[in-house]
Amino acid sequence: MSAPLAAYARLVAFRHSIFALPFALQGAWLGARGVPGWRESAWIVVCAVSARTAAMGFNRFVDRRIDALNPRTSARELPSGVLSPFEVASLIVLSSAVFVAAAFALNGLCGRLSPVVLAILFFYSFTKRFTAAAHAFLGLSLALAPLGAWLAVRGDFSGDLWIPVSLAAAVLAWVAGFDLIYACQDAEFDARAGLHSVPSRFGVARALSLARLLHVLTVALLLVTWRRADLGWIYALAIALAALLLVYEHTLVAPDDLSRVDLAFFTLNGWVGVGLFVGLVLDFALAT
Repeated sequence: MSAPLAAYARLVAFRHSIFALPFALQGAWLGARGVPGWRESAWIVVCAVSARTAAMGFNRFVDRRIDALNPRTSARELPSGVLSPFEVASLIVLSSAVFVAAAFALNGLCGRLSPVVLAILFFYSFTKRFTAAAHAFLGLSLALAPLGAWLAVRGDFSGDLWIPVSLAAAVLAWVAGFDLIYACQDAEFDARAGLHSVPSRFGVARALSLARLLHVLTVALLLVTWRRADLGWIYALAIALAALLLVYEHTLVAPDDLSRVDLAFFTLNGWVGVGLFVGLVLDFALAT
């Protein structure tokens, strides 16, 4: 890999690891009912980052010709020639190998499930070619993070599975909602290119309405997690703050004004994940 490391970081949008990682760590804290062991925590971080790197690299690889046709994405590393297909394919293979090895380092169950996880992550990249439900498949991909972290800490399917499942469902709804907002930018291009998305099929206004409903569902599922895990007022406050951020996010976009999508998509959603994780950590700390 002769290209600068910064090019690879831009390719996989490394800074967006903030979306999945806080929820993976929440799954670990909930599975351990407090601070998980340092070994498990370290391997969970490696798994989360390597899996996301492999998935994003694969997405950019299979979409390179589509990205070249879209004015918004034509400057990405593959269409612009900053990185070659061989370099990106090498990154995918390396990241996938690291993920599988890290999963086995956690426990046998996680190791055996790791190829299934990669298959789901890679499958998402093809979904917009045949279904407008692609946004939900992206949500599913990130929803695997808290489920995997729960299994990483527990080593089996013991405990109240409603806790990680409700958190995973909240992540699915949250991600699908903000991906709907992001996809509104490409509604016209997707329609011309024969790609499937809710904005291109049903219009931007309906897509934004559905995103709002999904984020209402997100908050409801977070409250289920809070109740099932018997958490305290600090995590409840974190959920309330997350809800306010989501409300603000939806005030930034309108069918006729998508100029602030980046703020809505990147910044605010990053704070949602981090805020919920910090709230969970403080909640457990207060309980001890």
